[in-house]
Amino acid sequence: MTRPEDRPLPVHYVLHSFDKFFRMEAAGGIALMACTMAALVWANSPWAPSYEALWQTRLTVGVGGWVLSKPVLLWINDGLMAIFFFLVGLEIKRELLVGGLSTPSRTIMPVAAAMGGMAVPALIFFGLNAGHESIAGWGIPMATDIAFALGIMSLLGSRVPVGLKIFLTAVAIVDDIGAILVIAIFYTASLNLTALFVGLAGLALMAVLNLRWRIRHSIPYLALGVIVWFAFLLSGIHATIAGVLAAMTIPAGTRMNCATFVAELREAAEVFEMAITPGKSVLTNKEQQMALHAMEHAYEAATTPLQNIEHGLHPWVSFFIMPVFALANAGVSLDAEVFRELFSPVSIGVFVGLVVGKQVGVTGACWLVNRLGLAAFPDRTTLVHLWGAACLAGVGFTMSIFIGNLAFDEGSSLVALAKIAILFASLVSGALGFVVLKYVAPASPAGGAETNSQA
Repeated sequence: MTRPEDRPLPVHYVLHSFDKFFRMEAAGGIALMACTMAALVWANSPWAPSYEALWQTRLTVGVGGWVLSKPVLLWINDGLMAIFFFLVGLEIKRELLVGGLSTPSRTIMPVAAAMGGMAVPALIFFGLNAGHESIAGWGIPMATDIAFALGIMSLLGSRVPVGLKIFLTAVAIVDDIGAILVIAIFYTASLNLTALFVGLAGLALMAVLNLRWRIRHSIPYLALGVIVWFAFLLSGIHATIAGVLAAMTIPAGTRMNCATFVAELREAAEVFEMAITPGKSVLTNKEQQMALHAMEHAYEAATTPLQNIEHGLHPWVSFFIMPVFALANAGVSLDAEVFRELFSPVSIGVFVGLVVGKQVGVTGACWLVNRLGLAAFPDRTTLVHLWGAACLAGVGFTMSIFIGNLAFDEGSSLVALAKIAILFASLVSGALGFVVLKYVAPASPAGGAETNSQA
């Protein structure tokens, strides 16, 4: 007999959970767009000096000899973005355990698409910038901004198959893994081994808390995570990498199985019901309060720190951290001097890499994998749908700007040129993806099996 905890989760629950995630990302993408426009208007208005002055204001935090003093811009890029990467790490771990990357059959297509979507843009940029100082920016067109991409896809409503939304999310997750590796390996200039040892020791302790001591409360992990972040910041490895590594140590298991959870909930509900007294509220009813506390305890024991932390961080990242990052980094002065250099190798490399390279890399990889019989297209999608998703993958924005800030020296004209190219490429890619999915892709494919055979 199948135990309750062994029964598979109903499909509609899984789709409902993904739909909530999709709507969160889509709404975050809209907030990101609004802050991007605000940054561009502010940086090109009569109040432009106040824009620069705000982000260069120094903010100092410390106790005794431990003092950290940085401009607000770096607190955002090194501090707030570490939280963003921590959430990315949690999403990666979840996808690897139970999501779209949990089984080989579901992994082949998005992994191949992401690898093609990273390799082709990087090669295009490298070819156009070989021999120039801008060659360091080869990692810029590799990135995909999931919030922007899903935000645009949300405008199409039910016309976009759910399978395509899940596919694009998985591609963006793998893309994030690639971007993280690029940052860690190629954009680390020097190392402070003592600080790095402290950071690695903190990560090891977090792993011990999880695997050895089975600690399931979030607070010890978050406290150690701050120490790990600070150590990585001093080590020379970008602090955002600490966020991803710390996320991998967060427990994904529960202290209570499903059967015990249901039993405790029923018992607490019965106590709550029997304690109902006319004219007496929960505020003064001790039995009902104890029943509610028992339910709360059962809930905490039946959920995982990974899902609790991810659920708590998502609104903050989507509606605060990423919009603030856009507001601080997207404000580029669109003066005549910048436009004179707009057709420089770095601008062309970023633009062509994101707009053309992503389409060729993602669509080509999907076609090849399907042609070789290694994986089928997502349910109810055609190659044209995947082409539309490939266009949306060319919306690089957040990650592309982040890598651009690491690739070039602060204040360099290359940074401004790269940002302008990223903005234009993201606009063109987003518009093209919208047009393909709305007017070119079939509105109602017959089904996954038939569609795949026709492709």
